[in-house]
Amino acid sequence: MISNRLSDSFLLDFSIHFLNHGSFGACPRPVFDVYQDWQRRLEQQPVLFLGREMIAHDRQARQALGEYLHTAANNLAFVPNATHGVNIIARSLTLGPGDEILTSDHEYGACDYTWEFVCQKTGATYIHQPIPLPVRSSEEIFEQFWRGVTSRTRVIYLSHITSPTALRLPVEAICARARQNGILTLVDGAHAPGQIFLNLEAIGPDWYVGNCHKWMLAPKGAGFLYARPEVQHLVEPLIVSWGYHAAPQITSGSQYVDYLSWTGTKDPAASLSIPAAIQFVETHNWEQVRQECHDLLRPTIQRICELVQMEPLYPLDSDLYHQMGIAPLPSNTDIATLKTRLYDECRVEVPLIDWNRRKFVRISVQGYNTQEDLDALYAGLKELLPQTRL
Repeated sequence: MISNRLSDSFLLDFSIHFLNHGSFGACPRPVFDVYQDWQRRLEQQPVLFLGREMIAHDRQARQALGEYLHTAANNLAFVPNATHGVNIIARSLTLGPGDEILTSDHEYGACDYTWEFVCQKTGATYIHQPIPLPVRSSEEIFEQFWRGVTSRTRVIYLSHITSPTALRLPVEAICARARQNGILTLVDGAHAPGQIFLNLEAIGPDWYVGNCHKWMLAPKGAGFLYARPEVQHLVEPLIVSWGYHAAPQITSGSQYVDYLSWTGTKDPAASLSIPAAIQFVETHNWEQVRQECHDLLRPTIQRICELVQMEPLYPLDSDLYHQMGIAPLPSNTDIATLKTRLYDECRVEVPLIDWNRRKFVRISVQGYNTQEDLDALYAGLKELLPQTRL
């Protein structure tokens, strides 16, 4: 198992069975060292670094990320996180009464709030199309989601891999159909980069936001916003600063990138460390790591389903989940108490989810995890579930 040698590369406290990589990620020591090196370079001569050198550093980092995501560097701008990117697009669009933004009922709460805020200001309507669990196939998901499209649908906002249910949605097919119907698309890839292979040009969204600090293993504060060239002119900066009229010495050659890059003094070290994160995963044969993680996750979900005598929420032999997946818990489970006791008594860090009156355990398996971690979760659930009923 690769995990036996990868754990030494991470800064995590391994007295904890850490099965919650999906929430905030974890940065390997070699990447964190590069991150701190960038910070030291900034502090040694901040005027030189930010005033004269930064544009080249930023371009090189975007070039490396573009090669990883299979798109041009000038289609990418760095943002602190995916939620920030969603806010940029949501607040750039000209919406009004009668316009609809269509999403699923599996979306991340913070971004739901973003769209609710925008709709309150514009009079547009934010619609959650149900995708009931269990699901059986991508085709079934597509058909269920597309039923929500109407003649008033202006924008489709959809997660690539959902946060509460760890479900991979068929964004490629949805983006293609939306383009045919003149509907703009924004894909939230908070959990996708690094967990699955990504070719942004093949996916075909108008905009795609992603976190690099989660499954790509970059430091916190590293995210990106992709915009295809035809819609870059629609993007407005949340913060208007020097990029609005970029001087020759600071321009990237792209107004879109300039708008989003120059937002006042900030620490760019996390974004500049993305190439080091890409190098780390390439050096460690990450395709094999991802497969081994999935191979640990699949039987664990099956074991928990058998323990609680409930069916899996998606076919366990499918590609509807990857390194992160959910297992059902009984509806009478006191998940707040269970989560606390799993941590305090079993040293297991794992999120318990209450979604649409359903309860789950969401398990993340990353390259540092071992069978021991998953066995500890199973043993903890077996012991504590009978004791934590409402």
